[in-house]
Amino acid sequence: MSEVYFVRHGQASFGSSNYDQLSDKGHRQARLLGEYFRERDMHFDHILTGDMVRHRETAEGICAGLDLKDPSFEVFTQLNEFDFHAILAAYTAQFPEEKLPEKPAVSDFFKRLRKGIILWSQSGLEGDLPETWAAFEERVRFMKEDLMARCAGKRVLAISSGGAIAMLVRQLLDAPCETMVELNLQTRNTGLIHCVFNQRSMRLSSFNSVPHLDHPQHQSLITYA
Repeated sequence: MSEVYFVRHGQASFGSSNYDQLSDKGHRQARLLGEYFRERDMHFDHILTGDMVRHRETAEGICAGLDLKDPSFEVFTQLNEFDFHAILAAYTAQFPEEKLPEKPAVSDFFKRLRKGIILWSQSGLEGDLPETWAAFEERVRFMKEDLMARCAGKRVLAISSGGAIAMLVRQLLDAPCETMVELNLQTRNTGLIHCVFNQRSMRLSSFNSVPHLDHPQHQSLITYA
């Protein structure tokens, strides 16, 4: 059977000067996921990552938990996140009354981001954005089709981000654009999205599971940012 486990990166450094790195909690989440795989004797034929630091650090943590020596990753930029910083900046520039407060809560950030993404999907977001919604859709579709073509009969691990994974799931379900937004904002750090595929199609098997954190002592490690 051909199968792929998409993994959202571990908790990044939200609120710091550099979001694109794992927090201490994110490193722990990744290693626990690797240990979960190792305990079940799960091996992967290919490990793919986006080229973001948080993707690589998550892959390294998983491989440490798997006790893999000198693992190799294939960098696949189609797994990268969309530029949510640019989306948020464009949205608050277009609607100055929505400017973030001086000391924003996490909810302040996500409320505005949600509105910005929806407007982006409707081609209503103004500004010099690095990627259109259509281009984002197309690169995720290309990633899926390329994986299906090259990895038949394999078990694949693919480390990505919440937005790219949510777009993939939206496409698999043939759901409206708003579904991507809702899935994006609820995807857990190191959450597993399991799909089975052949060279013709890919099907969703499970979404957003965190079995490696399913223990009372790990409840505080379930995060969304």
